[in-house]
Amino acid sequence: MLYEVAHAIVPPVAKVVWRPHVEGLASIPESGPVIVASNHLSFADSMVIPIVSPRKVVFLAKESYFTGTGVKGALMRGWFEGIGMIPVDRDDTKAALASLDIALEVLGRGEAFGIYPEGTRSLDGRLYRGRTGVAHLALTSGAPIVPVGLIGTEKLQPVGAKAPRLARVTVRFGTPIRVGKRFEGMPSGAARRALTDEVMAAIQALSGQPRADGYNERPPTV
Repeated sequence: MLYEVAHAIVPPVAKVVWRPHVEGLASIPESGPVIVASNHLSFADSMVIPIVSPRKVVFLAKESYFTGTGVKGALMRGWFEGIGMIPVDRDDTKAALASLDIALEVLGRGEAFGIYPEGTRSLDGRLYRGRTGVAHLALTSGAPIVPVGLIGTEKLQPVGAKAPRLARVTVRFGTPIRVGKRFEGMPSGAARRALTDEVMAAIQALSGQPRADGYNERPPTV
């Protein structure tokens, strides 16, 4: 109920303020499980995609966003819950496996799950090598993957900024990548790697980012 209320209010207002340019909305299946796999440039990415999507897209968010106290804490919790985010403890050593389990539960309910195969935000604008969790989800659930290319969201909320700014962004949804029986007989590790590379190539074609050879690592916390 909270999502329905928030989605009836937030997207129309945000679209008037930010005027995002959106392409390929028809690529998102109207129903059934789907994995929305995007490049990652800004904290705001997890708000931009749900705002422009015609259906709910569930993202994972840091648990601390849901545990604040007082009026500010309640407002933040209501906002993140309202746009469909699920809290996860990113500092837990088992968080990666737990995140995949949560994602499979979401897909099992026939919903859309959003994921950033790079793992964390790109601070230099390059598109990094994808981690194979996205392929694991698709191969396990059978859900199609819709690649997404975000452009300009790093200007919407630069690293270190506490609130979004006025900036034009572009969101491009690509043709769904369906698993089917394409990877039958292939070793599981090779299948996950091949499918992930296919997804990253599709994201790069949509975003136009230069590619980086390695993986993107989370900056150390002080």
